[in-house]
Amino acid sequence: MTYAADRIEEETAYLAYHFHWDMDSILDLEHADRRAYVRRVAALVEQGEGER
Repeated sequence: MTYAADRIEEETAYLAYHFHWDMDSILDLEHADRRAYVRRVAALVEQGEGER
Protein backbone atom coordinates (compact mmCIF):
# COMPACT_ATOMS: atom_id res chain seq x y z
CA MET A 1 0.00 0.00 0.00
CA THR A 2 1.26 3.49 -0.81
CA TYR A 3 0.53 6.68 1.02
CA ALA A 4 -1.15 9.32 -1.12
CA ALA A 5 1.18 12.07 -2.29
CA ASP A 6 -1.40 14.75 -1.49
CA ARG A 7 -1.62 13.50 2.11
CA ILE A 8 2.17 13.65 2.48
CA GLU A 9 2.05 17.22 1.12
CA GLU A 10 -0.61 18.17 3.68
CA GLU A 11 1.35 16.70 6.57
CA THR A 12 4.59 18.29 5.38
CA ALA A 13 3.01 21.73 5.00
CA TYR A 14 1.29 21.42 8.39
CA LEU A 15 4.48 20.52 10.23
CA ALA A 16 6.57 23.06 8.33
CA TYR A 17 4.08 25.78 9.22
CA HIS A 18 3.93 24.93 12.91
CA PHE A 19 7.49 23.73 13.58
CA HIS A 20 9.36 25.68 10.89
CA TRP A 21 11.17 22.50 9.89
CA ASP A 22 12.53 22.12 6.40
CA MET A 23 10.87 19.66 4.01
CA ASP A 24 13.79 17.21 4.02
CA SER A 25 13.69 16.90 7.81
CA ILE A 26 9.97 16.22 7.76
CA LEU A 27 10.19 13.71 4.93
CA ASP A 28 13.03 11.92 6.72
CA LEU A 29 10.65 11.06 9.55
CA GLU A 30 9.14 7.60 9.64
CA HIS A 31 5.50 7.64 8.59
CA ALA A 32 4.25 6.81 12.10
CA ASP A 33 6.41 9.54 13.65
CA ARG A 34 5.22 12.14 11.16
CA ARG A 35 1.59 11.21 11.85
CA ALA A 36 2.23 11.40 15.60
CA TYR A 37 3.63 14.92 15.25
CA VAL A 38 0.64 15.95 13.14
CA ARG A 39 -1.77 14.61 15.78
CA ARG A 40 0.10 16.35 18.59
CA VAL A 41 0.21 19.69 16.80
CA ALA A 42 -3.50 19.39 15.97
CA ALA A 43 -4.28 18.74 19.64
CA LEU A 44 -2.27 21.80 20.68
CA VAL A 45 -3.99 23.97 18.07
CA GLU A 46 -7.39 22.73 19.23
CA GLN A 47 -6.47 23.36 22.85
CA GLY A 48 -5.34 26.88 22.00
CA GLU A 49 -8.56 27.62 20.15
CA GLY A 50 -10.58 26.44 23.14
CA GLU A 51 -8.75 28.88 25.39
CA ARG A 52 -9.87 31.93 23.41
